[in-house]
Amino acid sequence: MNSTLDGNQSSRPFCLLTFGYLETVNFCLLEVLIIVFLTVLIISGNIIVIFVFHCAPLLNHHTTSYFIQTMAYADLLVGVSCLVPSLSLLHYPLPVEESLTCQVFGFVVSVLKSVSMASLACISIDRYIAITKPLTYNTLVTPWRLRLCIFLIWLYSTLVFLPSFFHWGKPGYHGDVFQWCAESWHTDPYFTLFIVMMLYAPAALIVCFTYFNIFRICQQHTKEISERQARFSNQSGETGEVQSCSDKRYAMVLFRITSVFYILWLPYIIYFLLESSTGHSNRFASFLTTWLAISNSFCNCVIYSLSNSVFQRGLKRLSGAMCTSCASQTIAKDPYTVRSKDPLNGCHI
Repeated sequence: MNSTLDGNQSSRPFCLLTFGYLETVNFCLLEVLIIVFLTVLIISGNIIVIFVFHCAPLLNHHTTSYFIQTMAYADLLVGVSCLVPSLSLLHYPLPVEESLTCQVFGFVVSVLKSVSMASLACISIDRYIAITKPLTYNTLVTPWRLRLCIFLIWLYSTLVFLPSFFHWGKPGYHGDVFQWCAESWHTDPYFTLFIVMMLYAPAALIVCFTYFNIFRICQQHTKEISERQARFSNQSGETGEVQSCSDKRYAMVLFRITSVFYILWLPYIIYFLLESSTGHSNRFASFLTTWLAISNSFCNCVIYSLSNSVFQRGLKRLSGAMCTSCASQTIAKDPYTVRSKDPLNGCHI
């Protein structure tokens, strides 16, 4: 009787969420649903963001668009890489052994999310320079320097997590859907501290410092403009107020993206530190905090679509161009359809 039970347990697949196991289909149902759902959202959402940036030149007038597009590409790659654990949970054969697969997957996702984190820090620095040094901003922030900065972000993120291949420890819990990563690959308190000190802490401090000063300066400018308008109600004062409000609104959009990022990543970072220092792990907490952090790869799309009016216009124009393309194909197939005299709308705004 006991041997029969042991045989049944050994035939069951490895599941972090054991209560999500469904014996009739023999896979971890809840894990598959969560990961596949997030994967579809992340891939589709970031493809839309990339296309909108391509089709809306006004979005590229801000230098921050370099970093935002970098985040979109990194998040898109996160979604694509999440196909690996999805296929594994559905019992598709892996091309290489499980230990190497989960190590590479954990490393890749850690690097990609590090790129997003570093890009957010660079965005805050860019906005800080734009507000504190508006006259010299165009000479300080050039396209060549922005491209160099993006290259350094990718290089730095790779170097921070590269020691995970040299037995320094596990860089995170992204690969824990694989049994080998969850049971045989352990975190190391020194490597965890290294990651926090080299990435998480500096990025958070930079963001807090820059946005605190940005909103303080914007508030001060608004107060000065209001006082000036009270004395002299002229056209220049109104223009200054419009420019100040525009900078503040754009800073608020970026601040929302940054805030949501750290809200979703904070539980993961706390669990990462606690698990590494105490050695006590919890599979449910590991899965929940990890995929909550990964879900941020989709949240940026939602925040932009709700907060940025130029992005909304670009999204409408993109959807209009797609509908026009579908309509033109329908007209081509039906020669009796009356053609419109208006030219097809492009995607430029």
